Amino acid sequence: MVKFIIKRLFYGFLVLLGVITVVFLLFNVLPGDPARMMLGQRADQASIDAINKDLGRDKPITTQFLMYLNDLSVISVHNPNDKDHYLYLNPDKYSSYQKLFPISSTKTIVLKYPYLRRSYITKRKVSDIIIETLPETTVLAFSSIAFGSFFGILLGIFSALKKNTWFDKSALIFAIFGMALPSFFIGLIIAWFFGFILRDFTGLNNVGSLYTTDDFGEEHLSLKNLILPTITLGLRPLAIIIQLTRSSLLDILSQDYIRTATAKGLTFYKVVFKHALKNALNPVITAISGWFAGLMAGAVFVEIIFNWKGIGYEVVDALNKNDLPVVMGATLVFAVIFVLINIAVDIMYGILDPRIRVQ
Repeated sequence: MVKFIIKRLFYGFLVLLGVITVVFLLFNVLPGDPARMMLGQRADQASIDAINKDLGRDKPITTQFLMYLNDLSVISVHNPNDKDHYLYLNPDKYSSYQKLFPISSTKTIVLKYPYLRRSYITKRKVSDIIIETLPETTVLAFSSIAFGSFFGILLGIFSALKKNTWFDKSALIFAIFGMALPSFFIGLIIAWFFGFILRDFTGLNNVGSLYTTDDFGEEHLSLKNLILPTITLGLRPLAIIIQLTRSSLLDILSQDYIRTATAKGLTFYKVVFKHALKNALNPVITAISGWFAGLMAGAVFVEIIFNWKGIGYEVVDALNKNDLPVVMGATLVFAVIFVLINIAVDIMYGILDPRIRVQ
């Protein structure tokens, strides 16, 4: 089992390294001068050269990439004394670190938090921006996947038990529309209909975030703003979970051990919920875990439509301003979430099913 876990962690590391490489190369070939974006168009050449030196843009592209990896790594190599060295342990960048041991007269191994650079526009650390906005996206993703999972499994069960009835056909039609319509289109319809046309009846806003600020500048939790974006983001996984639960449960109900349990005199609902459903939910759980990771990264359009101040909203704003460090940092965070969730699911299945460990 230990070998299986190590192998999965190694594969996850390779995926992250590939994502980091692609992100770095992609955003470093885009036009634009970060120094002028940070200092303004009237900045003098000396200030521009100082910023480019601080960003490492005066170095070859390979050196820049190694500097980027060194910044992202939790365990990194730094020069604690020479301020002109490109590996200088700058306290403005690495505010929290621990020197482990020296490897030469000038370089030291350091344990630190990953440094995702600074925003070109606000000068804030990208890590601080992500820490501030990621919780709202996480809340939205959790509520959406919970909504989609609960109603998707429930409707899928009844659809399987009522096969070929009007309920089953209606559920399948709903699932097809849910998968066919993109989230941004559904979001516009829901925001317009429930948050604008029926606002006096529903009491819901078509825009708003998890926290609202009153006239006195105080923040208040506003859970009602979560309803419409949750429904919008959860409809697509809801539609897929309906079909997956239905087909999986119908397949299990046709197995021999289900017929044996029925022949022994067990009640229909005991056979379904105690024996069939437990096995039918395995592929559904896999889909839910994958969809949760997807919702974390795919909430961008929904956050824009509903003015939800999460990391997706921040990424779009950064793209409009060409604020590349924020976009790069958010992309890497999404990649880490994807990899960690997939590793967790692989390990969980490896524990539950020894055949997967052998494969």
